[in-house]
Amino acid sequence: MGDLAIWLRVGGKINESLNYVGGDYEMLLLKKNVTYGGLRKMIAKLLNVDESVRKMELNFETGVPFKPLYGVTDDRTLELYMHHVRQESTKYLLLVTVGEESVTHGKVSDKAKTEDQNLSDSYIPGLDSINEVPNMANSSNVAEDHVLPELFSNSYVNEMPMEMPCPADSQFVSPTPIPSFVDVLPNASEGNEQGTAAEDVCTTPVEPYQNVPPIPISVVEVDVEGSGCGDQTCVEEGIYGEGGILGEIEEHRIFRSKRELMTCLSITSMREKFQYKVFKSKPTFVVVRCVHTSCSWRVRAKKLKKHTCPTDFKPVRRRQAKSWVVGECVKRKLINPGRVYRPRDVMDDMKRKFGVDISYSVAWRGRECAYDNLRLGTPEQSYKLLPGYLHMFMATNPGSVVNLEVTDGNKFQYLFIAFAASIHGFSYCRPVISIDATHLKGKYRGVLFTAVCHDANQQIFPLAFGVGDSENDASWSWFLGRVKSVFGVNPALVIVSDRHRSINNAVQEVFPQAFHGICMYHLLNNLKTKFRNKTKELEQHYIRTAKTYNLQDFHVLFYTLCSAVPGVKEYLEAVGLDRWTRSHAPSRRYNIMTTNISESLNAVLVKVRELPITAFVNEIRLLCQKWFHERRTKAAGCTTMMSKDIETKLEERKDRAQAMGVICADQYTFDVVDGERNYCVDMALWTCTCRKFQLDQLPCDHVLAVVRKTPYQAYDLCSLYYTREFWHETYRGVISPIPHISSWTIPQQISEFELQPPDVRTVAGRRRKRRLPSIGEELPTPKCSRCKERGHNRATCQNPIALHPSDEAECPGSNLPTRQPTHPSDQ
Repeated sequence: MGDLAIWLRVGGKINESLNYVGGDYEMLLLKKNVTYGGLRKMIAKLLNVDESVRKMELNFETGVPFKPLYGVTDDRTLELYMHHVRQESTKYLLLVTVGEESVTHGKVSDKAKTEDQNLSDSYIPGLDSINEVPNMANSSNVAEDHVLPELFSNSYVNEMPMEMPCPADSQFVSPTPIPSFVDVLPNASEGNEQGTAAEDVCTTPVEPYQNVPPIPISVVEVDVEGSGCGDQTCVEEGIYGEGGILGEIEEHRIFRSKRELMTCLSITSMREKFQYKVFKSKPTFVVVRCVHTSCSWRVRAKKLKKHTCPTDFKPVRRRQAKSWVVGECVKRKLINPGRVYRPRDVMDDMKRKFGVDISYSVAWRGRECAYDNLRLGTPEQSYKLLPGYLHMFMATNPGSVVNLEVTDGNKFQYLFIAFAASIHGFSYCRPVISIDATHLKGKYRGVLFTAVCHDANQQIFPLAFGVGDSENDASWSWFLGRVKSVFGVNPALVIVSDRHRSINNAVQEVFPQAFHGICMYHLLNNLKTKFRNKTKELEQHYIRTAKTYNLQDFHVLFYTLCSAVPGVKEYLEAVGLDRWTRSHAPSRRYNIMTTNISESLNAVLVKVRELPITAFVNEIRLLCQKWFHERRTKAAGCTTMMSKDIETKLEERKDRAQAMGVICADQYTFDVVDGERNYCVDMALWTCTCRKFQLDQLPCDHVLAVVRKTPYQAYDLCSLYYTREFWHETYRGVISPIPHISSWTIPQQISEFELQPPDVRTVAGRRRKRRLPSIGEELPTPKCSRCKERGHNRATCQNPIALHPSDEAECPGSNLPTRQPTHPSDQ
């Protein structure tokens, strides 16, 4: 930027309507690096004005009704003004106001003294009475050489140069012309007139007057409801409640009481590491300043006038309680996606906090407005934001894989996400992947695809996530194709899922060489549906048959099952014995016989699945980021050879092995007596006839019994997948956070791309949030935390409870003690 020519309007005055009247026009050429002090000197030289004698103010018209004039008081506001001039040079004139009073070496002229004395009898707009204003010219606390000729000006006071966040629920007085109060900086040895102790506070700038150092001023309007300290409950609610007084001391901010203001000042001072002192304090007026002599920070607050409208004119239902206002009041309670916050709760909170009755529809719309603010916009806006979010995700997490598929018209179709940390960690996990899909509950619905496995500590390790339209052959083939391209193909790979037909078709197409096992729990539900009259026998024999390791034990258990449930043999053989049993599986399934790890992940995301697409993806990232950090820390603190869960399991097996007898055949072969059965252990081949050692790759009870009698070490017989090193290496990768949307740097090509939501047929009525149970599935009944009975929860509990623990036995009617007669008339 080069030099800048500006227009000046000088010789006029600012009237009560904040309009500059009179004066003439001048032109000035500013250098590109001009400072505020340099500008004042140039204007003073142009107008032949001595700044030590006459006060000069600089303003410019903003063109907005709520603040028509804006003061140029420092380098920051000067740069702001120059920015406006560069946009339209003839529109933004610099208005120069030169005062008439004169001040020379700390002495006030007679005219200034007369005006100063007249202030005590005049009415100043914005103050209740002049008696609340300290007369600085006659105050005994004012140093003789620090007398100010003018206490008030009609110009706006600039906002404080502090960068502290203001709470969302802060209220501000509407921006009307408020006179700025300028007090004098006394000596450090002087105390305040009220004798109050020094406490803690913060800052703001004004014009320098003659030899007095610059005094930053902030006009803070305070709603003082009484002359005392206010309601203690109200103050505590402001401190520990939603936002309240933990905010910035700003111009026009309203506090509920004088004590709340002082508490906010104290908290701010402790946070910003400084101290303040009360300079003037009255029931309806307070002025505080910094205790340091070289600091010129000031805060002035006054009591607001109360409304004079009659009581019957104030209806309970307020017209200002609009839905978006209600949303701003309650959005802090909706930050956690898992919180249940009903419209009825919104109505109760608005009544309790503000005494306002709102309708159910206003409460519902207010909650939806809060959801939109917290969830990165509406569902439609969330889809438009998704490409930019994915770009920032890739920028902050290099090595991650993201695939976004769209249809004609830029409509969303598929999304695939695999974290770089998950791609690295899968190499140190057992090659058994559990896949599943669950429905999303947002406006545009859809299906979430997940692929997870077990880590060394038997915990859920997320591999990949996908979003599609529904569970069909195309979507499952697309998702598994992305999984294959990212994680590759392991010869020992096992995929476990339910019996969905599309999953079976997709696995055969994408992973033809992998073994596809079936979740034994889902198969049990299918059996209960087909054999309704034999559910008890199925549960008694089926689980043991599926979980057994030994083939001989399987044949015995399977025969018992088939005998108890006629027709089940043909059904299970048609499914395939190798797909649902551990003993017949051609590849190791380890301990993963169900899709419980996938179902558990779906349960964790049950509330998150209601969010719009971008907020939903972000919550998944936050969850994985939290898990990786916690487990990385836990693995780093592990001091044993194996992971903590495996160490516990080995200790339990060692305790059982102590009761077993060991007979040695040679240096590698052993006969282990376990009760009434014998098992053969071959340490050269790492086998045991129970087959648990081979299939789990973890020493069984019989192998540990041999270890007690031989030089073998139990840790040397465990698979590396269970070791501490593999556990730590699994979580070595870091999932990095994504900055706030205001800090995103998006390429133009991505920012101009508008992703549209998918085509979904909207069904009339409220969207279903709870899934329909499968045939034969028994949903767990809720248990009341109040009376400990099942069938209801605490909110609907109506059972009486004992007041004392000793009375619990007397609550049931059948156990109530009978009253013994104590008087002859009672018999």
